[in-house]
Amino acid sequence: MAIKHVELVPPLVEAGKISELVQSGRAVAASLSPSDNSLAVYIVPLDLSTSKTSITKQDEAVYFATYDDVPSSERRLFIADTLVIFSMFKSMLHDAKLRDPSWLQTRQALEIIRKLSVDYVNFIKECWIHTSQPLSRPEPLQLSSEHYRSLYAMFSLFVVLFVPEPGYEDAPVGEELMEWLNIHFIEPSSEEGDQLSSLDRPWKDENFWPYLTRSTLRGLSKASLFFLDSLLQHPSEDLQDLIKMLIPVVESHPRLSQFTTERDFAYASRKWKDRVKALRVEMDRVPEESRHDDYYNWWDSLSDVLGILEGRGEVIQRVCEELGADWKEVCAAWGIFVDARLRRQDLSDVVADVLDSMPPDPTSPEDMLLSCLFSGHTEQALKHASSFDLWLSAHLADIMEPLGLLDAELDSESLGVSRRDECVLAYADYLHSDPSLWRITIAYLYSCGKVGEEQGDQVLMRVPLQLDDPGHSPDRLAEIVKEISATCWEYGRESVRRAVCKIASTALVRSQDYGLAISYSISAEDWTGLGRIIDAVLNEYIQNGPAVFASHASKIAPSLDEMHSNSRTGELFAHRLMFTVRYSQIQKMRLEQDYSNAASDLVVLLRDEIAPRSWWPVLLCDSVEFLQYNPKLLFSFSDAIELLKKLEEIFIRSSQGSGNDYLTVLIRTLQGGGEKEALERLKTVRLAIARYFARCTVGHR
Repeated sequence: MAIKHVELVPPLVEAGKISELVQSGRAVAASLSPSDNSLAVYIVPLDLSTSKTSITKQDEAVYFATYDDVPSSERRLFIADTLVIFSMFKSMLHDAKLRDPSWLQTRQALEIIRKLSVDYVNFIKECWIHTSQPLSRPEPLQLSSEHYRSLYAMFSLFVVLFVPEPGYEDAPVGEELMEWLNIHFIEPSSEEGDQLSSLDRPWKDENFWPYLTRSTLRGLSKASLFFLDSLLQHPSEDLQDLIKMLIPVVESHPRLSQFTTERDFAYASRKWKDRVKALRVEMDRVPEESRHDDYYNWWDSLSDVLGILEGRGEVIQRVCEELGADWKEVCAAWGIFVDARLRRQDLSDVVADVLDSMPPDPTSPEDMLLSCLFSGHTEQALKHASSFDLWLSAHLADIMEPLGLLDAELDSESLGVSRRDECVLAYADYLHSDPSLWRITIAYLYSCGKVGEEQGDQVLMRVPLQLDDPGHSPDRLAEIVKEISATCWEYGRESVRRAVCKIASTALVRSQDYGLAISYSISAEDWTGLGRIIDAVLNEYIQNGPAVFASHASKIAPSLDEMHSNSRTGELFAHRLMFTVRYSQIQKMRLEQDYSNAASDLVVLLRDEIAPRSWWPVLLCDSVEFLQYNPKLLFSFSDAIELLKKLEEIFIRSSQGSGNDYLTVLIRTLQGGGEKEALERLKTVRLAIARYFARCTVGHR
């Protein structure tokens, strides 16, 4: 990846003063954000171990910056809409892997590639037109209409030169290049034509001959014929005679599209050139003294027009320089007048000669990229495309690779990724500047092999779950996780889906949304995490009492069915979850004074050992309320025996040094004290059981 520079305003350290900063024992540090391309830049001591005091005493500025401009306004729409075309292209390449390796070179494949390439061009054109309109916008354009005009010109030229219609790869390219030039670099302007056409004697205007020459050079026959026709009113009879011969020549200029075979076109072009040569002979017969009018040397100007039609390269190049045109115009005109059968594979030789005397503008990425495309230097074109717009380099490279326009060898300096993947990864990194564009970002990353998959996994695991938003709701989080899960399924990233579910579960535990948290832990098959959630729910009983505990536990009850349907669920965790749910139901029945059912369920938890041993003392303490219930006996004699057996086991095991296995939870509920105090508390249970047996005996008698 190219080195990126970030400028801080005002500067954190003045230019040229970094040595003074070092001498003061400090340095500049930066921390990168894992969720986007932002970073924090700040001053730190060089020796942290001896500078803790100074750090707290001094207030240092912290700059938050980003490497890229976060996509906004029309840029976001452009990015989202062109993803559709990219996805279709990726789907086509995926299908191609299932076919014969040579399928990409078939007419069917090339037609698809061209169709999608033209779709890119058409969409860029629409965006350029949209940004050019003087509309009232909710926010200013992020990139100017001129930017999209340049994109339109560059991508269009790429399609003209490298993605021709199947079957026309070896056809002459001159007319297509001239059409491209006339669409994207309009000259002469229509305003000039309108101004000249309004004059009775337009040849008197200083712009007349430059306009006529430029129209001829650009192959604009209608404009050329209109102003040639006006010269029939010129006072020079010699000029009139020449124009009468020139007009039919211009009208009959052969165009490839007019012929069914290239052979017929070549024959017609040779015959036409003979007529142009004959006209040159007639021009040379005009006496020297008759070649001027009262304003200009019309003969020299007309000679330039004829020199263009003759296909004289030196004349075309000189005229272009005089008219302020550049190398693009010379190259396009070359394929029309100098070599009408110029082919794509021969264009680079012509361009090389032209660029020797008319080099491209080195300060213009657009001009440099266009010159590389004309020259067939696709690798160099991508470098200039990257400096202009990472979108352009990514999508050009994506098309270039299946067409065989890029070096197939991996770039050792780019972690073993191909040139195409390097460009797409750079674009995806730019998209990552806005975390909300994660869906688009991963679509590009997952098309870049193992390196892209690893980066895509990291992006998915850092998708903002929006838990800190004021308007956060569990439904919104569930929607986001569902979307991430669908994306993981689409790209076959099951491990990532589980990791995201773990992250969501952990976050939900912090917000005490235990029901959804357990659901995600089960989905992730994170049994350790599930255990922690169950512990957190049980801890609600210890910290906040039965009512809060029952409220939270009621939300995890549906997870029991989910666990039973999952054959891979650990039995231990299903057992613990069952206890939590059943115990919360007991607490709910207590609060609703349904003592009979509560007492019955409590005994079941102990008898069937659904309750963990560490919770036995708590359940036994809860039983005191049921044992002392006066209206009726809630436990059968055998139930009371079961309570006593569990109680005695606790006392015996505690006396043997295993009190920690039984008393830890009860000790926490006492909020002070230790094992001794817990056993004292259990003595009240023993007393309650003894009294209960007495009541049972009296009742029996």
